[in-house]
Amino acid sequence: MAELKEKYLKDVVPALMKKFSYTNVMQVPKIEKIVLNMGLGEAVTNSKVVDNALSDMTIIAGQKPVVTRAKKSIAAFKLREGMPIGCKVTLRGDTAYDFFQRLTRIALARVRDFKGVSAKSFDGRGNYAMGLKEQIVFPEIEFDKIDKTRGMDIIITTTANTDEEARELLRALGMPFEEADSGN
Repeated sequence: MAELKEKYLKDVVPALMKKFSYTNVMQVPKIEKIVLNMGLGEAVTNSKVVDNALSDMTIIAGQKPVVTRAKKSIAAFKLREGMPIGCKVTLRGDTAYDFFQRLTRIALARVRDFKGVSAKSFDGRGNYAMGLKEQIVFPEIEFDKIDKTRGMDIIITTTANTDEEARELLRALGMPFEEADSGN
């Protein structure tokens, strides 16, 4: 079992049960899934960009991503329906907890001038979204082998009903929130 999952079961569940006075263990929020998304606007002119992004995402996530395609044509962007314009991967279960641990302990620590992630990026239903400007913060990516630095969106979906519950869950699991935002 993943190290973070053990911490969740042993430490986080009892702490959240006490804080929010849950009566049943199944009420305690948990990470349902983590979605990594990489939008590739330059894929319209250069189709090799998608292959490079797929290989980077595969290394980061540990599983093969799905190519996302344009839903409709937009003449101003020279985009046709069905053209590949990005890739995404959904992580669930132990894989999601493993990725979350690598994200919080290793990758975010390697971000330049890192002061913490915003505690305001919740959607009102207990889900958290954040963005990374470059994929090279993950140690699995070899800097010499990438063609271009690309950003990605990371969406953490929890079973929490409110943002406060989700914030406490992620904080207990080790998400480094900014100090100035923590009161909201």
